[in-house]
Amino acid sequence: MRYGLVLAAMLAAGFEVGLPATDAQALDLADDFSITGYVDARLIAPTDQQGWLKGGQGKFRYGSGQNFGGEAVLQADWRLDDSFNIIAVGRLEPQTPSIADALETYLRYAPPARGDFSWSVKAGVFFPAISLENDDLGWASPYTLTYSAINSWIGEELRTVGSEATVRWSGGGIGTVSLVGALLCCNDEAGTLLADRGWDMADRPTGLFERLRLPDATRRIFHAPVPGETGMFDELDGIVGWYAGAVWQIPGVAKLTVTRYDNQGDPAAASLRDLGWRTQFWNFGARTQVGPLVLIAQQLSGYTEVEVRGTEASTKFESGFLLASYDLEDWRVSLREDLFQTRRVAAVNNIWNEDGNATTAAISYAPQDWLRLTGEITAMTSRRGEYVSAGLPYNRNDTQIQFDARFFF
Repeated sequence: MRYGLVLAAMLAAGFEVGLPATDAQALDLADDFSITGYVDARLIAPTDQQGWLKGGQGKFRYGSGQNFGGEAVLQADWRLDDSFNIIAVGRLEPQTPSIADALETYLRYAPPARGDFSWSVKAGVFFPAISLENDDLGWASPYTLTYSAINSWIGEELRTVGSEATVRWSGGGIGTVSLVGALLCCNDEAGTLLADRGWDMADRPTGLFERLRLPDATRRIFHAPVPGETGMFDELDGIVGWYAGAVWQIPGVAKLTVTRYDNQGDPAAASLRDLGWRTQFWNFGARTQVGPLVLIAQQLSGYTEVEVRGTEASTKFESGFLLASYDLEDWRVSLREDLFQTRRVAAVNNIWNEDGNATTAAISYAPQDWLRLTGEITAMTSRRGEYVSAGLPYNRNDTQIQFDARFFF
């Protein structure tokens, strides 16, 4: 219902700014409607752990027994005029109960620049402007199949349900400086997975209407029913969240970013099914390119807290990665190193504390614009007390190999 109202408001805004009144104009508008996307099919050599999406302790999208995967991601772009367009992104995934879900739906307004100044605004439901890695359709990365731990989490737990504005200034010999600010609702469960599951590395952002499985081991510790689920994009406390940041683009040198995020959640808020979490973090990013070599670094640190029956539980989290990608015309070779950690504050024991690192190597071959073939291996070492309560070793080494064919249209 919430997202239907958002879409209705966006469509109403489109009519107010001047939808066509004549058949000729309607034909022109139809010409400005496009659908793009991709169909993905892959073979997986997974770890021997049950995946976290099924309540297990696996740290990847796919777990034990899942040797095949696939999905389709589609984007509809309806350009109302040179400044306005409506964008909707959805996913079809046969392995999920709903099969179809939405990822983004928003209206964007970007008037022509005036001199050195330009600005844009968008409203609806969309991914926050944070990542330097995930800039492809549907929060995908052009470098690897598996995202970094940071951007896996952002895709899974964060979505802006609200509006975002960007102001840019170019000139003075210093490049382009952009200021970004957003107001948002409906992200009050953000932090649940980081606290109860820890970091993961996947390539599957959460659908807008989806409910995610909580770790079975955690549920058993608290004598809660198994399986358990949580929503991700709900409003539980009526408080508006926000994020703000700055981007400095220096031509031929680097792109630097900083973002502060605060969902302003009330940690004592709750619905009949879900708990509210207060989640805040700082994010820093840097990207540079030397010929065909792209280097990206990102670091994120923050904390999340929840209050249950008068008892507070807080978790500090941080992660960082360095990615190098070399473009050889039809070929691309990418290598990324991730570090991640969580710390439960004032915990009686360290069962939810986590330390880990992962190395991801990928080779892609794109002989045609409509086809990309990728082979990837990710090797992860992680240490987490919750593993022991699930009957697993405290220190784990997991390796996942994937072969993927992605068809674009």
